[in-house]
Amino acid sequence: MKKIILFLVLATLCIPSLVKAQEAKEIDYSADRNIQDEKYPGAFVLSKVENQVYFKHEGIEVWCDLAIHYKEENFFRAFGNVRMQQGDTVKLNSSYAEYNGNSQFAFASGDVVMKRPQTTLESDSLFFDRLKQQAYYRSGGKVIDTGGVITSNIGRYYMEQDKYSFVSDVVLTNPEYVINSEQLDFYGKTGHAYLYGPSTIKSETSTVYCERGFYDTRGDTGYFVKNSRIDYNNRTVKGDSLYFNRNTNFASATNNIRVIDTINKSVVTGHYAEVFRDKDSVFITKRAVAASVQDNDSLFIHGDTIMITGKPEKRIIRGFYDVRLFKSDMSGKSDSVHINQETGLTKMINLNSGPVSSVDKKRSPVLWSGLSQMTGDTIHLQSNTKTEQLDSMRVFNNAFLIQKDTIEGYNQVKGMDLVGLFEDNELYQVDINKNTETLYYSRNNDQELIGINKTLSSSIKILFENREIQDIYYYQNVDGNLTPEEDFPLNVRELIGFNWRGDERLLSKEDLFKGKPEPELVKIEGIALPEEEGEFFDEREEGDEMLLNDKSRLKPEDLQNKVKDSIPQLKESPQIIKEKAEEAKKTVKDSISKKVPTPLIKPENSQKDNKNEAEDDEGN
Repeated sequence: MKKIILFLVLATLCIPSLVKAQEAKEIDYSADRNIQDEKYPGAFVLSKVENQVYFKHEGIEVWCDLAIHYKEENFFRAFGNVRMQQGDTVKLNSSYAEYNGNSQFAFASGDVVMKRPQTTLESDSLFFDRLKQQAYYRSGGKVIDTGGVITSNIGRYYMEQDKYSFVSDVVLTNPEYVINSEQLDFYGKTGHAYLYGPSTIKSETSTVYCERGFYDTRGDTGYFVKNSRIDYNNRTVKGDSLYFNRNTNFASATNNIRVIDTINKSVVTGHYAEVFRDKDSVFITKRAVAASVQDNDSLFIHGDTIMITGKPEKRIIRGFYDVRLFKSDMSGKSDSVHINQETGLTKMINLNSGPVSSVDKKRSPVLWSGLSQMTGDTIHLQSNTKTEQLDSMRVFNNAFLIQKDTIEGYNQVKGMDLVGLFEDNELYQVDINKNTETLYYSRNNDQELIGINKTLSSSIKILFENREIQDIYYYQNVDGNLTPEEDFPLNVRELIGFNWRGDERLLSKEDLFKGKPEPELVKIEGIALPEEEGEFFDEREEGDEMLLNDKSRLKPEDLQNKVKDSIPQLKESPQIIKEKAEEAKKTVKDSISKKVPTPLIKPENSQKDNKNEAEDDEGN
């Protein structure tokens, strides 16, 4: 039993050593020539004669013209035409590189180019942690993809996910647009980009802004949330979420949307909208309201659906299904509405065909102006396009004007057509033609009722003062008389077709939605914040394998997580590399004159490596 316990204790003590031994697998290498130089104690200087110096370790291969290899420390520094390759998917070129076999940590500088199947990364320096399978730069970098070129001060690449995370002054440039963002996560395989923080996508025809968004750089479609908006030349679209398709110049917005017409000073709100830029049109539904400024007053139009089409100077607004209008001095309802902003003509339309029945009569157009209610099959309102004041109105077919008497009853006028004239947006005259009929409560100067006048005539003119009927003039074929109130039967005090709808009148903007339930809003699928990945340079604890070898040209402080830093002391100029190569060649020549060096690997391996190098060059 004691032997078993002793064995377990020894095994436990040996496990860390075994693990460390596995992690510290020796670097394989080959070179045409190698010498020892007193300038580099404990190292071999490896140099190219015909074939580049070659290293291989744990799935990574490195080629260079000159190397300083510390075999005992499992570390090398590589100079001149450095090429690294990991499998078939990662290829890296640089002027200088170093690699620590114990920590599997690499650093490259000088015209660094890292190629992946879909992307190419360029920077002046790059850190590569093979255990994490992550690469990192903080000296400014550029990634080239079929969807554009991405530049940033700081970049981090996750090889297993094929994901780039760019931070600080991120710019994605495409021939059609430019993206600016605080942080952009980009997936090389799909071309998908995720935007975090204030971000813009600018093109000749539009600018998208969001504080969190997604963009398919290859499919040219995007989805944006959090304070998102799209600015066109003459229109701005805002919403809780926006969808954008550059191929079709189409955009849609969902929940709490605002479409702002910057030229015609109008705003449309709702909870779902579609924008077609090529047709200069907008489709809005779910509590849709169009608001425009007229004569320093706001006109609000609400309908189940609102469509806005045409160029700014020829813009058309259409509202469908239970349309409601509100202005401080006027309101109305109709089945649909058509507004031509170029001509100033507003048409209130009843889409029901055939005679008006008791079921659908409330859907026929109705307009309230002052104390008057006007109804008919169709109502036209004409505004002055320069002053934006209401100029006139016309009611076609079954025109009916009702004004509630100040004390009791209703003054009523009906006929085929009605024409109303306005001054300072107030109705001052109404002319009714063809088969007119009136029922009017006549009063004296003291407002005492003197009788009820019911009259038939060919046409009627009514004059208003202070929004009340002041005078009525009858023309041609007049037939009527004044009857004392007590002699006028109650059951005939309403003309045929009478339909007082005062309880429907809109008295405020809020009445646009009176009696309508709140719409069910679509649940917005947000874009999650990026996962916390931790810092690229982990804090090393006592006993951990250090990322750097003490022969590295990097200093421990260089492995601190910093803002933009180009590490200028590590930039390798071509002249310095050339001098080191010439120095190595001279040393090799002196060595050759004294003795013939022994190859460090078997000839067949060297031939195999040369073959791999040739294949790699052909692939590049």
